[in-house]
Amino acid sequence: MVLAALSASAYAGLGSHAPHTTLALAILALAAVTSRMKVKLPGVHGNMSVNLPFLLTAVMNLSAAETILITCISTAVQCWPRKNTRLNPQQMIFNVSMMAFAGCLACLIFHAQWLRPIHSSTLGLVLATATLFLAQTAPVAAIVALSEGAAARQIWWSLVQLSFPYYVVSAGVASLTQTVNSHLGWGFALAMFPVMYGIHRSYALYFARMTESVYSGNMARAAQAGA
Repeated sequence: MVLAALSASAYAGLGSHAPHTTLALAILALAAVTSRMKVKLPGVHGNMSVNLPFLLTAVMNLSAAETILITCISTAVQCWPRKNTRLNPQQMIFNVSMMAFAGCLACLIFHAQWLRPIHSSTLGLVLATATLFLAQTAPVAAIVALSEGAAARQIWWSLVQLSFPYYVVSAGVASLTQTVNSHLGWGFALAMFPVMYGIHRSYALYFARMTESVYSGNMARAAQAGA
């Protein structure tokens, strides 16, 4: 993943682009803040943050180099340990590298030359979201399978069931942000932060109830077996 991230970053850095300093800093701030809004995925050793719509916004409006920088910083913020927990350097390096590679791929897909004759930003957004989805879930499933000795396909399918609805919602939020921007400007478009907070709370409550239900079921089966 480190080699893939370095290759993607070098490729993105060689491309000519005009900087979008103000917009890039605004998206970076929102992506970093929402990256700390994360929920623990039940049954999988990992978590999910709600900064994806802002990463998609970066993909659609910024260069690949700027997108990689935003994804790397926001992912590092996401992985930074909370109080009374230790930093895991290997995990952070893996996650930052994975997101840099995924962000670069999504940018290349969204800004691909073959999409320009179609003039369909919606198709580009769908393909970019699908690229991010595959580039994030597949490496995570592979590394979890290697570390825990489980089946990669089964872990990936679990990730799909847990996170796919979130990717769909995030693509919708990013599309809405683009629409608001075209009519009212980025000052209103970037006010989607409350929406992401609501999604975070919904996922947190849903996963908490799911974990509690699984725990209660296991306790009931254990009690029956003991009887």
